[in-house]
Parts: sequence; C-alpha cells; structure tokens
Amino acid sequence: MDPCPFVRLIVESLSLKLPQPTKPGSASGIYPSATPCFCKISANSFPTQTALLPLSSGDDNSPPESSTSAPGFHFDPAALRRLAGRALVLRLSVYARRTGRTCGISAAKRLGRVHVTVVLDGAHSRPVVFQSGWMKLAVKGPSDRGATVHLVIRSEPEPRFVFQFGGEPECSPVVYQIQENNNVRQPVFSCKFTADRNSRSRPLPSDTLGSGGWVRRLLGNGKKLGKERKGWMVIIYDLSGSAVAAASMIMPFVPSPGTDRVSRSNPGAWLILRPYGGHSVSTWIWKPWGRLEAWHERGSVDGLGYKFELVNGKGPTDSWTPITKGTMSVKKGGSFCIDGRTTNFCGGLGLRSHVKGFVMSSTVEGEGKPSRPLVQIGAQYVTCTADAALFIALSAAIDLSMDACMLFSKKLRKELCCDY
Repeated sequence: MDPCPFVRLIVESLSLKLPQPTKPGSASGIYPSATPCFCKISANSFPTQTALLPLSSGDDNSPPESSTSAPGFHFDPAALRRLAGRALVLRLSVYARRTGRTCGISAAKRLGRVHVTVVLDGAHSRPVVFQSGWMKLAVKGPSDRGATVHLVIRSEPEPRFVFQFGGEPECSPVVYQIQENNNVRQPVFSCKFTADRNSRSRPLPSDTLGSGGWVRRLLGNGKKLGKERKGWMVIIYDLSGSAVAAASMIMPFVPSPGTDRVSRSNPGAWLILRPYGGHSVSTWIWKPWGRLEAWHERGSVDGLGYKFELVNGKGPTDSWTPITKGTMSVKKGGSFCIDGRTTNFCGGLGLRSHVKGFVMSSTVEGEGKPSRPLVQIGAQYVTCTADAALFIALSAAIDLSMDACMLFSKKLRKELCCDY
C-alpha cells in the first residue's frame, strides 16, 4: 500500500507587539497591557481561521514571551495539484477590541494585516519554513504604526492512506484504497456485519479477552433491559479472507429511564479488537485494542457524543488511555478525528508513547443519510495491513453509533435489526 501525499500548513508562534499610546485614553482606545487581540487567517478558498494574539513587550530580535497557534490548513493531493507552480497568499488580519465596548467581534478595530506568500511545490517530500519572526503590520492610519506581529509559517509532509467503504457498514461492503489521482480504487478489505438480537454482545469465548474480565467488567451486573440495541459486530477481512480486526458492540445502547434517548450517563460501547491465532471464527482469540463510547447529546442542537480510549498494557487489570472525545451534529454528521495537535486528549497509540500529529479521520453522515465513510490514516501509524484494519473497524463503529443512538421512537433499517 502506498500513501497519498498530504501537506499541513502550520501557523504558530503567534504574538503581537503594540505601540505604547501617547497618552491615556488616546483615540485609538488601545492599551497593550489589557486589550484582548486576535487575528483572522485566510488562504484562498479555505475557511477563515481565528486565533488569539497574546501581547509581547520584547524587542524585535527576541522571540515572544507567550504565543498561540492556529488550526492550520490541510492540502490533499487534489489541492496540491491545483497549486502546482502557483503561489498561495496567506493573509493575517490583526484586530483589537476598543476599550469600553462589548466583547463581541463587531466591536473590534482592525490594526492592520500582513501577507505571506507560500509555494507548496515539493512540500510533500520535505519540511519548509516560509516565515519565522516579527513582521510589521500594514496599517491605514498613523495611530497604529509600529505594531508588529510574530508568526511562524511552515509546512510538513503528512502522507496518509485513504480508504472508502463501498457501501454502508451494515451492508457488509468492500473497502477500497484510493490512490493519489482518486481514479484508482483498489479493494483492500471486506466487511461482515452481523446483528444478534438474542445476545447482549457477540459470542466471544471466555478466554479471548483476558480471562473473560473485559466482558464482565464492561457489562457489569445490571438487570436485563427490555428495550436495547445490542449484538452488532463488524469483522474486517483482508483479501486472503483472514480476519484482521473487528468492532463488537460490548455494551448495549439503551434509553435512559423515562426518555427515548441514549444518555451520556449510560452510553453504549464498542470494543475494537485484534485477532490472534486460530484458523476459524470459533478459534480466533480476540484482544482489545480500543474502546469507543457513544451517546445522544441533549441541547439546542442534537449531537452524537463520543469518547475513544486505547488499552494500556496486557491483561484484565489494564487501564484505558483517553485519546479523543467530541460531539458531531446528528442532522449534518461530521468527522471523527484523532489529531495530536487538536485532540482533547493526548495518550498512547499502539506501541508509541504519545499521539503526534495527524492519526486518522473518518466521515460520518447525518442520521438517516446513506453513508460510505471516507477514512484517512496517517502513514506513520500503519506498519502493516492489520494496522489499517483497526482504524477501518473504528470507523465502522462510529458510523454505526449514529444509528445505535437514534431515538428509540424511530425505526431502524432492516439490516440493523436481524442476523444474516
């Protein structure tokens, strides 16, 4: 498997130095010691990003005392092809809020802006620094002359493997790897989805999960519930027909008492599993790799809440390392993402001691919409086909969680209601 070239454009080390006002209460209304400042960053047709700007008092030859970073921009193979031989102009506009006004952006005054030209030719193969240091703001009026902004703009290669489900995960589709030009789609995995309504979880032998402790601890000793979605399982096979990963619904999705929704206090859960040994389903030994919890968020906008953790160590006494959590719109869907730069958690992944950079993302369609998840996986986290399969199983689990968390007053599609 060959990864596709991706590039991340990083905007970091952001800080602002303002000129001292000539006298208190001057017309500009700017006080360097207290006024909150921010910047808006735009690049061609990309969505504008916003970042706070801490104030610095050092000289222009020293780095800022404190700084922040922006989310940055991602360029896929198609974007890199469009920009080949062309310059990308990064525009950074700096604002300060006037004293005595509201804290809304509408009350902000633009101090000035800077432009940085970026050429990404060759950036997919090597790191490039385009700007590092202080820059003077281009301003209109004389009162703000002397303001400078510190920023570092650089790019890093970020190769990714790209996969797409050939259909909805509950329809047992083939999973294709998408090559660089998006026209080459090579079958890599196949999925087998099953739904067993008569079991609390899929039948896993008692010795497959560390002396049976995983299943017992996750299920607890609760009473059997009459209304629940349970027993779903997706097994991922490679082209030789060997099972390389699975997602098993280990905790049923049940409505909270007196409601019709899965709550945060009682989420459903999946185990993401690796197979060890054996030549058939009955003799496979499954080992936990990760756990995904999901629920239906309440609020002004319905959301699918989720939390993903990785197993730490070996055996039934091991702990779980939080990796990411978030919420996406039930109506519009969203993207499930693990990224060391933006994730809410930072923990271990596989044998690595920490999450570094982009790990994976998977698209999730809104409730009731046809879904063919598009999965991107950072090349540094894939050493073999089985590694990629774990992320494919995780992608299937988060996609199916959108259905599992659907209000219980709504009817599931037939593929989710019976065993095949």
